[in-house]
Amino acid sequence: MNKTFARLGLIAMSLLAVGCDTTNVDDTVGSFYADYNKDAFEQCKPRGDKFDEFSDNPFVSVAEQHVSTFSVDADGASYAVMRRYLSSGYTIDPQSVRIEEFLNYFTFDYPNPIGSESIAINAEVGDCPWNAGHKLLRLGIKGKSLAKSEVPKANFVFLVDVSGSMYTDDKLKLLKSGLIELVYKLNPDDRISIITYSGVVKKLLESTPAREAAKIKSAISKLQAEGCTNGGDALKMAYEEALKNYDAKRNNRIILGTDGDFNVGVTNIEMLAGIVEKYAKQGIYMTCLGLGMGNLNDAMMERISNLGNGAYHYIDCEDEMMKVFVTERERFVSVANDTKCQLTLDSKLVSKYRLIGYENRVMNNEDFDNDAKDAGEIGAGQTITALYEIVPTDEFKNNPKSTFCTFDVRYKRSLSDESVPMQLKVAVEESAKPASANLNFASGVAAYGMILRNSPYKGDATYDMACRLIKSSLSFDPDHRRSELLNLITKAAQTK
Repeated sequence: MNKTFARLGLIAMSLLAVGCDTTNVDDTVGSFYADYNKDAFEQCKPRGDKFDEFSDNPFVSVAEQHVSTFSVDADGASYAVMRRYLSSGYTIDPQSVRIEEFLNYFTFDYPNPIGSESIAINAEVGDCPWNAGHKLLRLGIKGKSLAKSEVPKANFVFLVDVSGSMYTDDKLKLLKSGLIELVYKLNPDDRISIITYSGVVKKLLESTPAREAAKIKSAISKLQAEGCTNGGDALKMAYEEALKNYDAKRNNRIILGTDGDFNVGVTNIEMLAGIVEKYAKQGIYMTCLGLGMGNLNDAMMERISNLGNGAYHYIDCEDEMMKVFVTERERFVSVANDTKCQLTLDSKLVSKYRLIGYENRVMNNEDFDNDAKDAGEIGAGQTITALYEIVPTDEFKNNPKSTFCTFDVRYKRSLSDESVPMQLKVAVEESAKPASANLNFASGVAAYGMILRNSPYKGDATYDMACRLIKSSLSFDPDHRRSELLNLITKAAQTK
């Protein structure tokens, strides 16, 4: 795959650089090698998609460690990456599959918060489909929705990658259409700045109220791809622009659109992460939008969005752009900050457990009560789902009224607040109830993810099993996205 996209990227950049006729691609490439500065080419050429490698969370003995803690993760990028790979006819990279992002790409049918709470929590337990005798525990969180009058005004900085690798239609052209759609959905008093970066970092548009939509649209329409990618300096300028127009009552946020190929200037992920983390502490949120294939630095974007109090989305088509910018735009507003989850299990009733997904979100147990420790954010109206596979003891079924686990959550209403605690106890007798559409769907998604990862813990999971579970959950299917997943699983089964 990487060679194919490297060639496509080479052709695209050659056309951009020398304006050659497309009737003879080989001649175009030949002239590109002859005319283009080789050092510059080495900096700009596609290098292949980059994903962090990780191993699945193992089973843990409750007798040895009866508490499990993790940060929420509201990203959905991994699911959209999978869809793009399938639609393009390529094998899915197992390391691109993060099961928590598959789960949290979707909206679940969870109860809304009540009273002054910003979130509501729920839990459910049933039989584990892929391991007979095991149980599956589903934990759910729902962020409160906001009425139009409750949505804070925005101070957005669009940070747009206009380097040569963004030339193709599935990158800059797609991003431009989404940004224009967002502008027309904003409050007239929201403010927009635009900063672009390639070899040069430039402020294309000073902070402008959204009521001047024509002016903002005109600036967006002028975006063109050329040059290499100096993302580090661009990040600094974007954050300084956000701080310049900072208002504590507004949603102060950078929206970064890129394939992640930072190849000049500050390119080290740790250094980029340090920039993001520094400014996140000053109340500036980060949303990362990944685009295209061949140069996608998924590892970088997931990392900096996590540290930037934000979310990471992968944009593979216009429908996904509309999902992020229109259908679910209220999620740009964080209603729960630094949200942490903790599960405490009774060793008399559970012998082992395994957290499915969230591998890079696992926290030390002592960090749960430490408000200084960073964790994930939940957007307005957003649902978060986590699954634990548990191995019950012989005493489990003999104690139906007993609590086998306690689900604790801490979150902040704003980044500077003290955290708010919530708790839910789950009794053994809950496992005797029929599985809901929520549990069936989550089980099907997890089974599919484990198959794609070739997880050592997938047990008896099959594509057919995943499809059966999802089909039984279609009573709740907003925007028909669950039905779309069925089609994707069928395609994955045919191309394995």
